[in-house]
Amino acid sequence: MGNTCCLLCGCVDQATVGVVERWGRFEKLAEPGLHFFNPLAGQWLAGVLSTRIRSLDVRIETKTKDNVFVQLLCSIQYRVVKENADDAFYELQNPQEQIQAYVFDVVRAVVPKMTLDELFEQKGEVAKAVLEELEKVMGAYGYSIEHILMVDIIPDASVRKAMNEINAAQRLQLASVYKGEAEKVFQIKKAEAEAEAKYLGGVGVARQRQAITDGLRENILNFSHKVEGTSAKEVMDLIMVTQYFDTIKDLGNSSKNTTVFIPHGPGHVRDIGDQIRNGMMEASSARVNAE
Repeated sequence: MGNTCCLLCGCVDQATVGVVERWGRFEKLAEPGLHFFNPLAGQWLAGVLSTRIRSLDVRIETKTKDNVFVQLLCSIQYRVVKENADDAFYELQNPQEQIQAYVFDVVRAVVPKMTLDELFEQKGEVAKAVLEELEKVMGAYGYSIEHILMVDIIPDASVRKAMNEINAAQRLQLASVYKGEAEKVFQIKKAEAEAEAKYLGGVGVARQRQAITDGLRENILNFSHKVEGTSAKEVMDLIMVTQYFDTIKDLGNSSKNTTVFIPHGPGHVRDIGDQIRNGMMEASSARVNAE
């Protein structure tokens, strides 16, 4: 419901304040409610002002310290001070233009002192500077500045594209560092695994050879005890012949071999046995000399 007025009375709505004049001169402020006027005495309701909070969006284009053109969207929330409504009614014809002019003046004085990165980090400082200036100026005209919000900072399109490319390059560089570290750890672990595998393989081969040696020794002793008149050399020759024929059998059964030429004959078996015995004797002699 709007404010209603006639020659004798007037109604001032809630959240508004009326301005009463007498013979064209300000007389008093009228609170919300019904008021009676004396037109014969030149008294009448000259107008009403809303005391609700209003919002004014201002878009400012300016340049930063590093010569980047930016647009700032600033939202100013203000209201009429009820006690000073007469100043707001008589002093300013267009308060929105007045506020906008001061916002332009302050922003274009503060932002050129900052780089683009500083502006994003300290946009609250810009809003604070605007608030201090507007409170000082608009307070004299009966207006209260409630809040100032720096809603958005919009750099030039080419600058935004360059910033995105820099950010993408930095992230790719960081990803490359992490990838290199991961590859380094992988290679280290792989080398450690290979070393451990070789060590365990060597232990297995050593145990295998020890088991073969123990088995051969046990076989020679058992055969010598059970067959009288046989020497350890004869038993060893028999075992070597058996191992020789087992090896030939394995070579023939393997699917990966086609043709294998090996010297074959009783003399060759004896030569192999002599070579093994000579090697064992030389090893024993070297061990005794070392001790």
